[in-house]
Amino acid sequence: MSSSSSSATPPTVVSSSGKVLLAGGYLVLDPAYPGVVVSTSSRFYTVIDAISESPAPGADGPIQIRVRSPQFLDATWLYFVDFTSPDGVRVEQVADNSNGASTRNKFVHLALQRTLALGVELVSAGTLQNALGRGLDITIAGDNDFYSQRAQLTARNLPPTLESLTKLPPFNKTGVRLADVHKTGLGSSAALITSLVSGLLLHLKIIASDSFATEGGTETASEGRKLAHNLSQYIHCLAQGKVGSGFDVSAAVFGSQLYTRFDPAVIQPLMSDAADSTQRLGPIISPSNKAWDYRVEPFKLPPHTRLMLADVDAGSDTPSLVGKVLKWRKENSAEAKTLWDALDALNQKLSRTLLRLSEEEAKHPTAYRKAVKYISTIQSVQWLANPNIIENQSVSDFRRVIEAFVEVNLTSEEIRAKMREMGKLSDVPIEPPEQTALVDACVSVAGVIGGGVPGAGGYDAIWLLVCDPPNCVPEELPATRVERVWGTYKGLDVSPLLASESVAKGVRVENLDEVPGLAAIVREH
Repeated sequence: MSSSSSSATPPTVVSSSGKVLLAGGYLVLDPAYPGVVVSTSSRFYTVIDAISESPAPGADGPIQIRVRSPQFLDATWLYFVDFTSPDGVRVEQVADNSNGASTRNKFVHLALQRTLALGVELVSAGTLQNALGRGLDITIAGDNDFYSQRAQLTARNLPPTLESLTKLPPFNKTGVRLADVHKTGLGSSAALITSLVSGLLLHLKIIASDSFATEGGTETASEGRKLAHNLSQYIHCLAQGKVGSGFDVSAAVFGSQLYTRFDPAVIQPLMSDAADSTQRLGPIISPSNKAWDYRVEPFKLPPHTRLMLADVDAGSDTPSLVGKVLKWRKENSAEAKTLWDALDALNQKLSRTLLRLSEEEAKHPTAYRKAVKYISTIQSVQWLANPNIIENQSVSDFRRVIEAFVEVNLTSEEIRAKMREMGKLSDVPIEPPEQTALVDACVSVAGVIGGGVPGAGGYDAIWLLVCDPPNCVPEELPATRVERVWGTYKGLDVSPLLASESVAKGVRVENLDEVPGLAAIVREH
């Protein structure tokens, strides 16, 4: 394995964020309904370096691409790239003699194959061959939050707390094969595909070098970012064997957002596993293809609040939950439409109110900070109990902020009730009683704004939005109180995640040496 320092040019390093669907579970599958998606500070990183070893004298070997995922056992995949095939560029996996592993990784293989195929169309085979040189060394790594760290904490005799998690090495080894890892539901496959595809597009100069310099949704994003989105969506759907809603890839590319899905018909012609290699990708994947009708509207959580996530040790099989809910919807269309329309109104109200809080903070920062400080010390039921809280200040601004936080609290509770109702009607554990008891215990803590079971629901995770007042001693922070509840909770095994909302919006270019621990695992042989 070549070290990154051995190349004449620095490696290409690209990261993309994980996701949490706060509101819009199930509904987001239908283009009629948007979902509220928060991108996480936990990221996937792809590091792409040129293979620098000189070939044997007189040898002109094939172009090689070696992909490693050092957090797992037997996770090295070697591919040969062939531009001489009449079918266009071919990417074939070969046995890697260095460790004898012959596992397959459909996500990685398809990402390489389809990205190179698109590259041949957009920049020509010759240009692509020059960019590949002798080949590529690719390292892919995900932040610890994507995988359950319970076993690692137990091995170190550490309790499952946020502080304990900070003591684990970055990109911690899982000690298992990729197929056996316990995921936490942050969208690892979407973040992996997005970082790999975006990194390849950039490294091979298929898109402009400044494609990820500007942020924003679809209105302000560069053509390169939009191309990375469309290609990642396609490859992710192909690898999974179905066209999903795409909110996870969209969050990985664009960051937090109000997301409305694309019509699955746009990529249907390309969805055969053995997609006819004469079928051109460019016209379909291109951002100029109007059939890509997804919508990404800006969204962010309010200032001085914090997203808290926990991994609950009782996973759910998301596809089977979704299948049952969609079957119920099909068989009870009128009942389902009434419920989904009501849920949608609540989801959009939640999104609007959270955005309004950011506007309040921009207009009245002092009143906003005082309101956050005040509500962080008492339970939500008491937030409006005393309207004349602080004298000698603009009480109306102060009260308006508190009223907006109350609205977020009530709306998130109404969403939970409607999701439970849908679960009952479809006989699916969307918010099972054990999760209801846990979320109720958390939401009753002073300074907790709202919470729920993310995405499709089930047993595997919860989310909370809590006040995070500035200049507050750690032991008085709402997050600390929540951690106490988690640490002593008897009904379920609750383990926190370090992730919060990502400040950076979606895909970004990184400097290898500025990401703690990343250079070390890249340089491992």
